[in-house]
This record gives sequence, structure tokens and C-alpha cells, in this order.
Amino acid sequence: MSEGLTGVLIVFVIFSSAAFVIKVISDNRIRKRLIESGQVDEKVKYLYFQSGKRMVDPLNSVKWGMVLVGIGLALLLGQLFPYNITQEMTIGFMFLFAGFAFLIYYFLQKGQSEEAPAEEE
Repeated sequence: MSEGLTGVLIVFVIFSSAAFVIKVISDNRIRKRLIESGQVDEKVKYLYFQSGKRMVDPLNSVKWGMVLVGIGLALLLGQLFPYNITQEMTIGFMFLFAGFAFLIYYFLQKGQSEEAPAEEE
């Protein structure tokens, strides 16, 4: 493949991916507005809402934040000690710290689910 064609292909893939992501986000926002205004069937509302509440887990952002911090910490550790830690060890640390983040999230979620019935009563 020539270099000119490769560059055009890369630009095309990047812009089409960006357009797809923007379309998905805007379609989701439109669906939410339609549901909130009551212009859709009850069956569709069931997909987005659960017993009158939105099905959004507040700890979901915390989970992914902890995972990304763990991965970033592993990368930082690999950069701070480049002669003592190999690339394979850095990748191992990334999986290890991400696993710790998921375990911490599990215990946070478990604690929150045990407290939830007591608050509703």
C-alpha cells in the first residue's frame, strides 16, 4: 500500500469512528429526553428505569476511576524505576493494581447493598 493511501485510510477511520461515537451519544440523549417527557411506551421505560429510579450505579464511576488510577500507578512505577522493572513486570503490575481496584469496588458495592434495605424502611 502506498503511503498516501495509508494516510487517507487512517484519517478516514479516525473521523468515521468519531462520527459513530457522536451519533451514539446523541441518540442516547434523545432517547432519555423522550422517556423523561413521557412520549414512549412503558416497555421502553422499563429498559432505562427501575421502579421509578434511573438505573445508574453511583459507584460505577468510582470503580473505573480506581481501575485507571491503579493502571496509572503501575505505569508510573515502571517509569520511576526503569532499570529495575521490566516491561513485563509493568504490565503485571497494571493487572495486579486493576484487580485490587475491582476487589475494593466489590467490597464497597457489597457494603452499599447491605445498607440499602435499612435506609428504605
